[in-house]
Amino acid sequence: VQLVESGGGLVQPGGSLRLSCVASGFTFSSYGMSWYRQAPGKERELVATITSAGRVTNYADSVKGRFTISRDNAKNTVYLQMNSLKPEDTAVYYCNRGARYWGQGTQVTVSS
Repeated sequence: VQLVESGGGLVQPGGSLRLSCVASGFTFSSYGMSWYRQAPGKERELVATITSAGRVTNYADSVKGRFTISRDNAKNTVYLQMNSLKPEDTAVYYCNRGARYWGQGTQVTVSS
C-alpha cells in the first residue's frame, strides 16, 4: 500500500489549495479514505472522511463549509479542496486508509 500526497504550499489567509493523494497497492474503490492533519505541538486530528463510492462524507466542525473531500476511483485519487483558509489550518496534512496506512504528508502553511 502506498499513499502519496501533493498540493501543499504557502497560501494567504482566505486563499485556496487542493490536495491530492494517489493510492496504489490495493483496490482503491473498495475502501473509505480520510484526510488528517497535525499542527506543530498538537495531536493529529481527523479532517474529513469519504466512503468507498464517495456517497457519504464527514467533516470536522472546524472545516465544515470550507473544505470538500472527493475522490476519483478511476484515478485512484482522493482530494481535499480547501477554501477560505485560515492561519489555524496550518499543518501537515496526511492521507489515510484505516488504522495502518498513511502517506508521508504535505505541508500547508496559511500566512500573510
